[in-house]
Amino acid sequence: MENKPIVEVQQVSMKFNLASEKFDSFKEYFIKTLKKQISYNEFWALNDISFSLEKGDSLGLIGLNGSGKSTMLKIIAGVLKPTKGSVIVRGNVAPLIELGAGFDYDLTAGENIYLNGAILGYSKEQMNEYYDDIVEFSELKDFMNIPVKNFSSGMISRLAFAIATIGQPDILIVDEVLSVGDFHFQTKCEARIRKMKEAGTTILFVSHSIDQVQSLCSKVVWLEKGRLKMMGDAMEVGEIYRQS
Repeated sequence: MENKPIVEVQQVSMKFNLASEKFDSFKEYFIKTLKKQISYNEFWALNDISFSLEKGDSLGLIGLNGSGKSTMLKIIAGVLKPTKGSVIVRGNVAPLIELGAGFDYDLTAGENIYLNGAILGYSKEQMNEYYDDIVEFSELKDFMNIPVKNFSSGMISRLAFAIATIGQPDILIVDEVLSVGDFHFQTKCEARIRKMKEAGTTILFVSHSIDQVQSLCSKVVWLEKGRLKMMGDAMEVGEIYRQS
């Protein structure tokens, strides 16, 4: 039996409707919505994108802000449903898209470890096994009993990254998360991603740093204004992108 790609993106397009006027208040917006008086502009964030990933591949998505990179990752992660086309994912996904999105900010860091674990599909027993590793990796041992609402954005990112990268997911989706925190922690995160990659995890990675993409990824998809401009070897496409 032939091995099928772990991710197949087939002719994916994504349309957003943007309100074409400004409102002075939420009340005005609400009333006009009820009366169907709002006009919208269509915005195609992605246009007919196709590519596939084999198990163990590491793919970087590059392009300027607004090129559709994050939208593409959210569709693959199942957060968004494409307007046209389809995405087939054969495996479990650990999405690092909006760090801390699953946190309850009134709960302590320790409580949020179990909450996020449950969201990711882990049992309490499994989280008991991972707990010490999460605390150690996040370097937040002295802050476990403090509500997350008192954390800095860097601390939240560290905790979220440590939770999302436990175990061995089939697919790891990383969106700009290595731009947060200090250099020491970024290096640690990169090392963990490499280790997961070596163990067979498929990586989908977005970063503004071409150096980082070329360092972690073997392939690159270059998006420009929602269209696929180029796909190929990370070194080759990265250099063309750098000079564009």
